[in-house]
Amino acid sequence: MGTVSLPDTWVYALRLPHDPRAARVARMTVRAALSSHGREEILDTVELLTSELVTNAYRHTNGPASLRLTALTDGRLRVGVWDSHPRVPAPFGEPPWDHVSTTPSDSERGRGLHLVQQCADTWGGWPLSEGRLERGAGKLLWFEVGRTRDTRTPT
Repeated sequence: MGTVSLPDTWVYALRLPHDPRAARVARMTVRAALSSHGREEILDTVELLTSELVTNAYRHTNGPASLRLTALTDGRLRVGVWDSHPRVPAPFGEPPWDHVSTTPSDSERGRGLHLVQQCADTWGGWPLSEGRLERGAGKLLWFEVGRTRDTRTPT
């Protein structure tokens, strides 16, 4: 009897309602998916950054959001969050892409995109209008982290 091994690439997608609990549901989904695929080494970072993007989607829109986790063939994990607001914020949007405005030290909000900038290996975003889809289709923000360690022995 043969054994079944999990594929190196996989995709999970989740539609999130406009609900203050959406970030928690996203964190639980990330934790379950990464744990089941043995990616605990990136779990804390992915969980934090996903939570930040989903929280922003809830705070800045009145509609649903979507979460997509994609394991790429080279070991990276790409996380995408779609929402219905068309504006792409820095560092995802217009130049300078490498700068997020400073948040006042006494502010209780506004540090989420700083975390993405500091913790993700790469990130990006684009509006989903401009002829690609119907006008006002929102935006997609994404980030990538990690590479799996090569556990093969050299020959």
